[in-house]
Amino acid sequence: MPEPVEKPIASPCVSICALDETDVCIGCQRNVDEIIRWSRLNNSERREVLLRCHERARERGQLL
Repeated sequence: MPEPVEKPIASPCVSICALDETDVCIGCQRNVDEIIRWSRLNNSERREVLLRCHERARERGQLL
């Protein structure tokens, strides 16, 4: 029996789309390249991006 196909991880976009002075979105914490490439990334790559986003948010004091 074939393995079930994993659904694509959804975009972290929160519709607060504005870049800061380092070209990182203040809403989702992705950089411009990550935003542009998102639709072409596999789930493993998307998880890596999400980890970087989490780290950026933590560094900026945006996590509770």
